[in-house]
Order: sequence, then structure tokens, then C-alpha cells
Amino acid sequence: MDWKLLVCLTFLLNVWGAQTNVDWEVQRYDGWYNNLAHHSTGTKDSKFLRLNPASYSDGVYEVAKEPELPNPRIISDVVMKGQSGLASPRNLTVLGVFFGYHLLSEIVSTEHCACPAEFLNIYIPGGDKVFDPTNKSNVVLPYQRSKWSPGTGRSPNNPRDQVNSVTTWIDGSSIYGSSHSWCDALRSFSGGQLASGADKQFPSNAKSSLPMWKAPDPSTGQRGNEGIYGFGNAMANESPFLQAASIVWFRYHNYLAQTFMERNPDWTDEDVFQNARKWVIATYQTDPSVSSEFRAITSQVLYSMMPSGNPNLQNGADVDELILGMASQIAEKEDNIVVEDLRDYWYGKMQYSRTDLSAFSIQGGRDFGLSSFNKVKKSSGYTPLQGWQDIQNSEIRENLSSLYNNDIDKLELIPGAMLEINGGLGEFVTNLILEQFIQIRDGDRFWFENNKNGLFNQTEIDQIRNTKFHHVLLAVINATDKDIQDSIFQWKAGDPCSQPSQLRSDELEKCVPLTVANYFEGSAAGFGIAITALCLLPLVSLLLAYGIAKSQEKAFNRFQKKIHSTGINEAKGGEVTEWCGDGEPNQQVLIKFLPNRTITVSDTRQTKTRTINLQNQQKVNVVLSNSDGDRALCLKIPKEYDLVLFFDNQGERTSFVHKFNELFNGSGVTPSLLELNEKSLLKESFSKKQRREMLETFFRHSMSHVIAIQRADAGELQQRSVRDALKSEISREELAELLGLDQRASFVDSLFSLADKDKNGYLSFKELCFILAKLFKGKADEKLQFLFAMHDSNGNGTLTKEEFSRMLRSFSEISHYLSPDQTEKVIESMLNEAGFSSRQEITWDEFYSLFKDHTSRLRYTDVCHSQINEFFICYEYLHINFYCRTNYNVNQRQIYTEARREKYERNKLRQKIQQLKRWVENYRRHIVCLTIFYGISAGLFAERGYYYGFASPPTGISQSTYVGLIVSRGSAACVSFMFSYMLLTMCRNLITFLRETFLNRYIPFDAAVDFHRWIAMSALILSILHTLGHLVNVYIFSITPLSILGCVFPTVFTDDGSEYPQRYYWWFFETIPGMTGVLLLLVLALMYIFACYHFRRVSFRWFWITHHLYVIFYVLTIIHGSFALIQQPRFHIYFIVPAIIYVGDKLVSLSRKKVEIEVLKAERLPSGVTHLKFQRPSDFDYKSGQWVRIACLSLGTDEYHPFTLTSAPHETSLSLHIRAVGPWTTRLRETYNNSNSPKLYLDGPFGEGHQEWNRFEVSVLVGGGIGVTPFASILKDLVFRSSINASIQCKKVYFIWVTRTQKQFEWLTDIIRKVEEKDTNDLLSVHIYITQLAEKYDFRTTMLYICERNFQRVQNRSLLTGLRSVTHFGRPPFVDFFKSLQDVHPTAKKIGVFSCGPPGMTKNVETACRKLNKKDESYFVHHYENF
Repeated sequence: MDWKLLVCLTFLLNVWGAQTNVDWEVQRYDGWYNNLAHHSTGTKDSKFLRLNPASYSDGVYEVAKEPELPNPRIISDVVMKGQSGLASPRNLTVLGVFFGYHLLSEIVSTEHCACPAEFLNIYIPGGDKVFDPTNKSNVVLPYQRSKWSPGTGRSPNNPRDQVNSVTTWIDGSSIYGSSHSWCDALRSFSGGQLASGADKQFPSNAKSSLPMWKAPDPSTGQRGNEGIYGFGNAMANESPFLQAASIVWFRYHNYLAQTFMERNPDWTDEDVFQNARKWVIATYQTDPSVSSEFRAITSQVLYSMMPSGNPNLQNGADVDELILGMASQIAEKEDNIVVEDLRDYWYGKMQYSRTDLSAFSIQGGRDFGLSSFNKVKKSSGYTPLQGWQDIQNSEIRENLSSLYNNDIDKLELIPGAMLEINGGLGEFVTNLILEQFIQIRDGDRFWFENNKNGLFNQTEIDQIRNTKFHHVLLAVINATDKDIQDSIFQWKAGDPCSQPSQLRSDELEKCVPLTVANYFEGSAAGFGIAITALCLLPLVSLLLAYGIAKSQEKAFNRFQKKIHSTGINEAKGGEVTEWCGDGEPNQQVLIKFLPNRTITVSDTRQTKTRTINLQNQQKVNVVLSNSDGDRALCLKIPKEYDLVLFFDNQGERTSFVHKFNELFNGSGVTPSLLELNEKSLLKESFSKKQRREMLETFFRHSMSHVIAIQRADAGELQQRSVRDALKSEISREELAELLGLDQRASFVDSLFSLADKDKNGYLSFKELCFILAKLFKGKADEKLQFLFAMHDSNGNGTLTKEEFSRMLRSFSEISHYLSPDQTEKVIESMLNEAGFSSRQEITWDEFYSLFKDHTSRLRYTDVCHSQINEFFICYEYLHINFYCRTNYNVNQRQIYTEARREKYERNKLRQKIQQLKRWVENYRRHIVCLTIFYGISAGLFAERGYYYGFASPPTGISQSTYVGLIVSRGSAACVSFMFSYMLLTMCRNLITFLRETFLNRYIPFDAAVDFHRWIAMSALILSILHTLGHLVNVYIFSITPLSILGCVFPTVFTDDGSEYPQRYYWWFFETIPGMTGVLLLLVLALMYIFACYHFRRVSFRWFWITHHLYVIFYVLTIIHGSFALIQQPRFHIYFIVPAIIYVGDKLVSLSRKKVEIEVLKAERLPSGVTHLKFQRPSDFDYKSGQWVRIACLSLGTDEYHPFTLTSAPHETSLSLHIRAVGPWTTRLRETYNNSNSPKLYLDGPFGEGHQEWNRFEVSVLVGGGIGVTPFASILKDLVFRSSINASIQCKKVYFIWVTRTQKQFEWLTDIIRKVEEKDTNDLLSVHIYITQLAEKYDFRTTMLYICERNFQRVQNRSLLTGLRSVTHFGRPPFVDFFKSLQDVHPTAKKIGVFSCGPPGMTKNVETACRKLNKKDESYFVHHYENF
């Protein structure tokens, strides 16, 4: 009967006889429920059956190593090495061998490695001809232990048992896969067929979801999916022979499916597929657990029969030819010899391209804990070897005896079984294999011969028995019955296509020798660049911030220029750029031409900075640039520095030269014009910087002739530059700058006229020394006489009323403190005291009697100024300290004059202990909170570090990267905690509420912003540490084989034999954690850089924008951990609670921000202060000293800015005093003019430390500049509560106002005046310090002091402020003042100090508090805010 007719009849009978399409129990793919009593028996990943007890060195899982057992490679050389090309005595074909190998892969798979990875590496003996030809003695062949059952390997009673990665039934798992999803990936779902590729005779290429084995080509190193087809057997692409056998079964399934579909067109795809699958399946088991011994011996027997060679399959014809060739080629002899293709050149593991398959098998036997050869034979009922003499080959016998220390019982199973094979398998091996297949058949419920399972009837069973593999091949390859023998597994004489000769290894092309791959090869430079790029993120952010800051500064300057000047006209002058010298910033100046050949150079605010008088110049040189756009001009000025200007274009410069020439019309002087390139012009110019350096030397040597200073400070006269400097002369403006005076003041004119003996308009070195000697070394009466002579214009020895008035006005001009009205009042008072009411002039004696009461102060008076202080140390210095107080209030005087006791602790150690105790007392709440917070952080770091260091999950990740893992995981836990709970520091509404509760006793809510910064900096450091840890991890993962990564990251990687790990850039830019990590670093860099003090001040808008990236930051953080690459997401554990609280707090703020508030009054005050008075919401309750945040959408931005309320809680409206110091506040000031009062958005109020002023018995309020605003509200509240006799814990308040000039904050003067009027209980003591004048008593300070004291004595109020409080000139001596408070209030255990102002001032207050807190007296608790 024709074979095709037989196949068709077999299946047609089944089809016609079936009443339903699928009327049987469909066998599962994963082997479950084959055994109805034990459902998991024979399933995928079930344990191997042991015929003998496990043979581990410790009885549990440890493997015996050298020297207890011989080196596997040496055993391979001894037992398996030999001549190839010996044919099988039974003429078994190669097709039979690979059919058996395919059948073995159907029921056995141990390719999956254990997790965590464990290694039993094979050390190659030095000088090995294949693996170590150079005798390095450091070559190892990696062996990774096989996957084992997690519940085993815990005790000698429960030793390690390996698992089978496929089902142990012959159920077609090598064709359809061992899971339903695997099978679905192979199906086409059309016509019941398996999916095919472009060539219908090949399966489709393997999908990424299929775990197909993709070992690199050991000859070329080629990797990838090319030539890798989708099969049910993961190892089906391991060799072309096995691939061809798998293609046969693929074709056979599709052949049957097509036949069924043609006969039953109404069948569904599932009907066709299951019927075809049922007829293909030929695997069933009884006790389906495959033994370890069977796996080891069977595979090794097949290895010994495999021939050399490695064909290449390109098309369907190649497969057909290979099958026909395999059917006619005689296999290698069944003996102990393994061809060198397998023993020396089998594809390797990990970095090694080659391995010894025999040595690998021997090591695998040890990994499985196989018993010795004799134990297995004995337990199977066979006679064990009695001695080494039972081994026939004498050479092998001697070598093995030596390797096993002459102990025959140590001979292992695999080498022992191989030695029994000689032309046949031998009784022991044959029966072992036979028994295994009998068990599979008898134990399989779905075996086709079981007529009780309903799969087939007896007729069908008989027909299937008559179907041979010969028929299968004829159905799927291009061959006839004459092309292939009937018994395809054995070739007999007369069968078609006899082989010419048996193949030998030496007749084939030599295999490529061993190579060791470097996984990191070619990545070092890129990895370094990637790290550098990450490190440059802060730098890029810094450059971006710098660029934006500069842009904002320029925009702000343009805006200010627009405010101060809407245009430049002839009256104001032309605007150009002045070059000030190398390394000095250029400045915009206004040039104005005046009569008498005079030029003025002013800044853009119209403040005259320099007057150039060319009236006496007979030669004037002008140098023009002839390069770089012809924009530069240099005006050479004798005895002064050159004027170097840059114009916008050549036309403007030409216009300037034309106007300059017009100055000399009719004078007989013609300016000479020279041309140089711009670089030479600047080099030849005498710049302002050079002039300043020269004048420093000039002044220094002038002072060295007046007072004793070090010679080194004055400079060496031998130097040419010094000699040139002393020959120079200074102008009137430079003298005024030296003395720190206004160059327009009449005092400067009088002083300069008196000193300029030669009347040339300049002072020589000698002339300058004259006036310095008078002012520094003269006695008090000499200084008064000098002052008298300065204003005695006609030199007649008397001062007229006009001259005396001009002198007093000169003091006012110098200081700019007195208004014209105040000046006239003090003049009238001084004139009356001098007796001018009855006559028109006074003599020297009368002048001296007027000032004789102040000679003690004049004795130390000089013209010392801060600029001169840079050159020398002034001696005989009298400090204007806090003790200088008039006697109008006796109680106040006691503050400064009462004697006090010094209580210093002499012992240094006790001093430190006392200092530490006071520090702890002041900051105990901070210390406790920080200790708890950082203690939790440290605990989280330690917990994660311990977990991954000593109790990590069974992925083996800690074995791959130990330090990097601990650092990255520990820091990640800390960062998650810190960044989450940092949100609480920004819950302003919650903090304001809680600070009024008992919790304020234990938690320093006032330090929320500082705590925010501490957390942010700590989190930043830990983020960097986290990044460094992951950089280490990425490097290690980039050189870790895929077999290990498959264990470490089972959800990401599959051990498919390709071994090559992903490159570093994959981890950085192609994974969710990597990409989000890079983005997080970028966001952090932007947020932290723009949060720096400088950039926050210059560009608050960008600080506002970048800080709102926190939303993106938290989203990225959540995504970053959601990938669960190393651990399950944990960020939500820390984040949920703070996030809910923060969102609730923000909702409270948003509820207020939605309401527009009308501005009732907008007033532009002096010194750039804007007073805003606006509606008070009905539910707005606040305390004095609190602050709010406001936004003005009319400015084109929705950013909120914080300001302290200057209104008191009892007032019906709210008020703010805002100083224009930046772009936003400046635009706000210009927006609120008389005709425009846009509405505001209000957020607040929020609490701060200043509102605790009433919790201390004695409080000191220190305000500097605009920092006085919180105290305006406090002062109002203080007096109001006192006036209504409200209960106030605070008994005394000292208010120190530090200001450059009282005119800057006249609005505060008005408030203080009202407070003084209402302060009937003497609760408040006000002290005003004006710092515009130098602290030293020079003429201007001394005379102003005399006028102030005279006016206060007469009027009982300050001339400058109009207040009863005495005004002091200079800066407050905080240490001395605080000392006196300790004596005046000895019962006050704590004194509250509240300061607000520039950082320098608050730092001085903090330093004074710390200095006094070292002693055991009243303790100063300092709360401060900077602006």
C-alpha cells in the first residue's frame, strides 16, 4: 500500500468516525492533571526522581571538589578523548541519533540555571592544548549550577533536588511548548496550523516572548534572532541537526492540519489544531518522574554517537537534503569516544566561546549529586566493578586509577557508564533507558494505546502503530519512497544513498579556537562620557541660571532706566559706555558738554561722578580706534585718568568728536586726532583702575608723613611707580572721595581752597599733607581754628552771620540728613546761642567758647573714612557706643552705666561644657527633632543595607553588586523618606495652626524653612550617593552574563543562552528607572541651582518656576520606582501621608487665592518703599509679626511673594510696606500709581518667630532696613494692648532701629512717634542708629553731633527724627547692650531677641547672643529672618 494512502486512511477514518469535532479531554500543555491522584506529577518544573540517595559532600547540596574528585577536564581527556570516524557497528544513522536527542529534549531540560547563581567552575590545567595553549594557568570554564526545587537542599534528610524545565510526558511539548501561552505564540490561528515564516517550510522567526535558546555562534560571535525559529523546544535551534528534526515535526503538524481542513471545511481553527495535535503527540508516562541517572547517561550516550560537522540551513531544500543525509550517514561508534567538536569546541558559557561538553556533563553529574558508578549499578541489581582491572583499556585504567586515588568506588557514573559502551550500549545502560520509557508509557493517562482515555478507538490505534517515522518524512520532505530507506534509524546494504566514507574530524575545517569576550569592550569611552554628562547637569544648570540671571539683570536695568529716564536729550547729555579698565565692568554714563571747556560724566541716574575741566589745557589729544567697528574713543587728560568711551556706532562717535571740537572754538587750541586699533588704544590708555591704584599709593605715603604706620603698608619709595605716584596731583573730586564727602558740598570747596596754595585746581603731595596734618595731629583748639579759618573768607579774624550760617549748612550738605527746614531751625538755635541776635559777627574767642564744651570729642576728630581705613590703621579711636545717653531719663541711663560682674569660668574644659549646655538649652527642640528625623533616616538606610547585604531575596543580586546595591538601596530609602516628609515643612497653614498648640513646646515650627533646607541638602547628598551606587551597579550589570541577570531581574531578562548583557546606555536611557533617574537628576539640578541665594534674589521668577517642578519631581519619583527592577515600589509608604496633608494645606491656600482683594490705598514712599493698604477678609485672623504671600496678576505673573504685615491685629484693614529691591517689587511699585490700583491675591497669614515676642519677660527687637516691617505691627499691637490694660507677659521691649538714614523709612518714624505718644507705661524703649555717617568722629560727624545734642537739649526731641529717642551715629554695639540687659533685668532667665534685616546684621546679633550665652547669666533666645 502506498504510504500516502495509509496516512490519509488513518486520519480519514478518525474524522468520519467522530460525531463531534473535539470529543475527548484535551491534554494540557504543562503536564498538569495527567495523574489524577497527584495533579502536579510530571509537570513543568517538577523534581527529578532519584534512583539512589544524593551524593553531596555535606549530604545537602555542597559538591565535592578537587582533590576529593578529579578535575572534569582531565577525566574528559582520559576517558572521552580518542580517534573519531569510527562507524557504528550496528549501522545506526545520524538521523536516529538526533531523533533520540529530540525525544530526550521532549522529556528532559536542565538548561535553566539556579537562582541565585551558583558556580562550579572547571579549572583548566595549565598548558591545555585547546583552552590554555600559552600555559597561563588561569583559564576556567564556567559552570552555573542547574535550577533546583526551592523546598529542597535544607538538610541531609532533604537534599537538593533539581527540576525538569519541561514536562516529563511525551506530550509534544518539544513541538507545542510546555505552556498554553507558548503554544499560542507558535500558532497562526488560521486553519489550525503552526505559524510559518516567509518560507512556508520554516516556522516563523522566534518572537521576543519565546524563551528560545540563542547562544552566540562560537565561530563568528554572531548574536541575535537571525536563523532562530519558534519551536516548542527552547533548545531546538542549538544545532542544525536538532533544528532540522524540529522542522520535520512542524511540517508534519501543518500537513495534518491542511488535510483535516480540506476534508472538514466547516471546522474551526481550534478543531483542526487539536485534532492535528492529538495525532502528532507520542509521549506518555506512567511514573513520569525522569530519573537524574537516565538524563545523565542518555545524553552522554547520544553525545558519543554524534558526528563532526555543522551544516548551514538556508532554505527548505537544505533541510530536505540534511534529513536525507542524516538518514544515510552512519553515526559514530557507540563507545567512550566523543568527537572533538563536542569535547573541545562545543559552544561555551558566558564570556567563553568554547567549552568541553564532556567535562561539562561530568560536572553536571556532580551538581545533581549523582552517586558513584558502582552504587548505581548495585542499586539497579547489577554487579559493580570489583577493581580497576575490570576496565579493559589499560591506558585509561591506569590514568583513572591515579585520578581517583586507586579507589574504584569513587569512579563517577558518567565516565563509568561510558567505559561499558563498546559497539553497543551494554546491558546496564540499555535496561536503564528501556525501563525509563516503559515507565513513561505505562504512567501516561493520555498514551495513545490507552483505549480508556477516549482519544482513539482500537482501529485507529492499530493504524497509528503502523505509521512509521519513514512515512512522516515522506509527507514533509521532497523525497520519494525510493530516496529513503524504510528503517531510517539504521542503514543496511542496498539502502539508497550510501555514504562514501565515515567522516573524520581531521578531514573537516578546523574549528575556531576559544575566545574570551569582554562585555565592556567599546563601552569605556561612552560610559565615561555618560558619567561626565551626568556630572555636567549641575554645571549646565548653573550656566543656564547664570544666563537667565544676567538676562534678568539687563532687563531690570532697562526697566529702571526707563523709569528714571524716558530719553536722553541735550540738557541731560548723551548716553555712552565707559571703559574702566581691564577686568573692570563697563558702565553706562551720560556725557554733557558745558561752557568753559568743561565736560561732565554722570551715571544714568544723573548723579555727577566726574568733572573734566580743559580750560587751562594747551594740548588735547584724542585717540580714535580704526578697527572693530570704529566705536572706541580715548580722551587723554593730564593729571587724571583717560576717558575711554564706546559708542554704538561710528556715527555717534563722529557726532561726539564734532561737539568736542566746538568746545575749543576761538580758544586757539586744536585737539589732535590720532588713530590706533582698538586693542592698542586700550593698552595705551591710563584707566580709572590704574589711577585708583596710583592714588592708593599717593594717599598711603601722604598718611605715612602724618601718622606712624608700617613702611610696608606705605610701599617702597624706590619703586618707579611709587615715585611717579608721588609726583602726581589730585583733583577736587578725588579729595572729596578720599574724605568720604560729597564733592558738591561747600565744606569741600572751603577745604580745597584753603589747601590749594598755588591755585592750579589740583593738590600736590605737599599740599595734601598740610591739611592731613592739621586734621590728624592738631589739638582741639587747632582744629577749631582750622575750621574757623576755612570759613573766614576775607581773613579778618571774624565770622559774619552769613559765614557762620554757611559753615552750619556745609555740615548739613555733607550728611544729607537735615532737610532745609531742619537746617534753618538748627542754624537759628546755634545763632541765638552764639549771640548773633544782637550783632552781625563773632570773633575767634567767641567761636571757641561756643564749641569748648565739645573739645573732648574734637580731640579725637579726624577725617578718617572707610576708604582710607583700607590703607592704614587709625589710632586714638573713640567709639560712639551705646553708653552715650543724655540724662533725660534716669532709668534708661542705668541700662548702660551700672557696674556689672564678670562671671567667666577659668577652666577651659568647663568653659566648653558650659557653652555646650547653653547651646543645648537654646536648641534642644531642634536637636531632638533633628535627632529623631535623622535617626529614622539612618535606621531606614541600615535596614535596607542589612536586608540587601545579608538577607536579600533569592535573586542573587547581592552577589553581583554588593557595595553598589547597599549604597543605592539604603540611600533610596532615605531619599524617599526625606523628600516625602519635606512636604510637611511647606504646609504653612498647618504650621501656623500647630505653633499655637502645645506642640510648639516640643517642635520648633519657626525653623520650618531652615529644616526644609537641611532636609533638601541631606536629600541632595543622598541622591548623589544613590546615583553613585547605581553607576557602580550599571557597570557591574554591563559586564554580568545574561544567565546571572536572568536571576537578578527575572521580569526583565530571560536566560536564552545569548549571555551578552545590555550595554550601559540601555540602563541609562532605555529603561524606565534609568531614564526617569536621569530626568530626576536634571530636575534636581535645576531646582537646587535656582534655589541658591544669589539666583533666588536676582531671578525670583525662575526660582518660582523651577521650584514648582516638584510636581514633576514626585511624578518621576513614583514612576522611577514603579518598574520594580530591584524591589517592589516602596515610595508610596512614605509619600501618601505627607502628600495628603500637603494637598489639604494647598487647598486651604487655594481657597484664599481665588478671592481678589481690593487695594484701598497705594502710596509711594521714599527709598523705594511702597505702602499698600487693602481690604481685610472677614475671616482673616492674625497676630502681630505674621506674614502673608501676595500675587498681582497685573504684573503678568502668578508668582507669590512673602511680606510681613505692618498693620496690627486690631486694625480693620491690612497694610504692607514693600521696598523695591528686585524686578517684581520694582514693577509692583510702578504699577501702583495714583491712577492704577490693581487687585491682589492673598495667601496667609503664616506664623514665624517674631510673633513670640510677648512670651518673654524682656524682648529685644532689632530691625535693619526694610526688616523693620514686622516690628511695625508689633509696636502697634504692643501699645494698643497696653492702652486697654490687656494682660501682657512681656514687661519691657527694646526696639533697635538700624538704618542708613532716617529718611529711608519716614513712615516708620511716624509709627514710632504715635507709639511714643501712647506709651504711658514706659513699656517701650526705642534706640535709633544711623549708619550712613562713618563711626569715627570726623568733622562732619562731630559738628552734626553737636547740632543734634543742642537741638535735643532745647526741644527735647531729635533734630533728625523728631522723636524723643536719641539718635546715634554708627552701628549698635550689641554685645555691650546685651551685657547691660543682663544686669538691669537679673531676674529674667531668658531674654527674647528678634532680628530681621540684612544677613550681616542678623549674624552680628547671633554672634553677640552666642558670646553672652557662654556665661551663666540671662540666656538670649535669638529668632531671626533675613531678606
